Amino acid sequence: MSGFAYAQAGGGGLEALNSLLIPTILIIGIMYFLMIRPQQKRMKEHRAMIEALRRGDTVVTSGGIIGKVTKADDAELQVEVADGVRIKVLRTSISEVRGKGEGATPAKSESKTAE
Repeated sequence: MSGFAYAQAGGGGLEALNSLLIPTILIIGIMYFLMIRPQQKRMKEHRAMIEALRRGDTVVTSGGIIGKVTKADDAELQVEVADGVRIKVLRTSISEVRGKGEGATPAKSESKTAE
């Protein structure tokens, strides 16, 4: 027989799991509410904006081109960017709708006269 006394190892398995699992769940929850949910909301608003496009709306494309919608199909729009100049763009390339008759405001340049 052996004369040594051995200490029993503590259970601790469940406590170790809880100490790692709870913070991980909290971090995932915080990331969902701070990053994923707002992005889904923006996507939903953009989809509704694109579906509501009508003839006569002033739009801005993702490339920065500003024009007035002259024809609207299911997937494409015809946009007049200057008198008699019309281009076809995809609905998904529209980044902003400025409404009817609301065009770009010209930048006011302030020129200083040298005295």
